[in-house]
Amino acid sequence: MLTGDDPASRPGDTTPPDAVPTRRWALLIEYDGAGFVGWQRQRSGVSVQAVLEAAAARLFGGRAINSIVAGRTDAGVHAAGQTVQLDLPLRPGLDGFRLREALNFHMKPHAVSVLEAAPAPDDWNARFSAIRRRYRFRILNRAARPALSAGRVWHVKTPLDASRMAAAAGTLLGRHDFSSFRASSCQARSPLRTLDRLDVRRDGQGDEIVVEAEARAFLHHQVRNMVGTLKLVGDGSWPVERVAAALAARDRAAAGPTAPPDGLCLVGVDYPVSPFGRPAAAPD
Repeated sequence: MLTGDDPASRPGDTTPPDAVPTRRWALLIEYDGAGFVGWQRQRSGVSVQAVLEAAAARLFGGRAINSIVAGRTDAGVHAAGQTVQLDLPLRPGLDGFRLREALNFHMKPHAVSVLEAAPAPDDWNARFSAIRRRYRFRILNRAARPALSAGRVWHVKTPLDASRMAAAAGTLLGRHDFSSFRASSCQARSPLRTLDRLDVRRDGQGDEIVVEAEARAFLHHQVRNMVGTLKLVGDGSWPVERVAAALAARDRAAAGPTAPPDGLCLVGVDYPVSPFGRPAAAPD
């Protein structure tokens, strides 16, 4: 188990942080978003970022460790394949296995886990090197409330027509101005995004509808706003054609409500060359 016992990281070290040789690491992590204020640090509440950076700091004698993440998930949103970048002081013998185990030890009891840790090239960036982000949204579509999947799905009692939702989703594919599906708090410079995938299917058992979304980058709340709009098509409140009209309006008021965060999960982030030694995931 790693400790902060090397001379360069002991409390009281006066070496300027920028003078300490570092090594770039890529982390593949998962977390349950319930109970967190989101990935990013906030003025109050516990964030995933704070938990991870605090664990890393403990390994290096309290030295401040800053992270860069592929996607800043909101409060209540989960991740099964989030990618994080850490630049850590060099330490002889530190490998991916030891780093993973040490971080996981120090993040207890929080619902965050490092699945893999691997050295990354100096020019690799968890955020800007990403070529695709993949999200999954789960809707439990039945009368009975969830027990086993509580907090992981959006429970919708009204019967939904997944085929109508899929037809409407197809009108959103491609490069568009997604202002109608953008949160008012979104800080992106442009509302233009290219949506590569937006599939809607009902699972084999029939109780769950799954929405798969893929793009290089998304606007704030874009996936949740699209799902909230598609739900209106599924329950018959909207005709399929109205989704295309909402997109063309470029006005948030023209689209449907924001779906709750519970059902949303960041399932993966792809890179031209994966730091974890695996090829980019191919679309289903």
